[in-house]
Amino acid sequence: MCLAVPGRVLEIAERDGTRMAVVDFGGVVKDVCLEYLPDLKVGEYAIVHVGFALQWLDEESARRTLQLFEELGLLQEEFGDPWEAAAAAAAASSAKQEEER
Repeated sequence: MCLAVPGRVLEIAERDGTRMAVVDFGGVVKDVCLEYLPDLKVGEYAIVHVGFALQWLDEESARRTLQLFEELGLLQEEFGDPWEAAAAAAAASSAKQEEER
């Protein structure tokens, strides 16, 4: 699943001619392109989808959404370790095959 997730801008810098930010998504920190939101400032929140900040968001709405995503397990699903997820899926598949024998 690919979510649009609210995040808080921690740092802003230009990289190779592109305005980029370090963004905190409730404890997960990622690099995000800010080209669509040129006026976004450090400390503000934005909705981010596939590495692009798309829309400014107020702090209260961002915090509520992040809390809800966490309660539903969506943050782990979106930002979790893909190797860990693959290993868990493989283990589940092996266990199912053993049960079927």
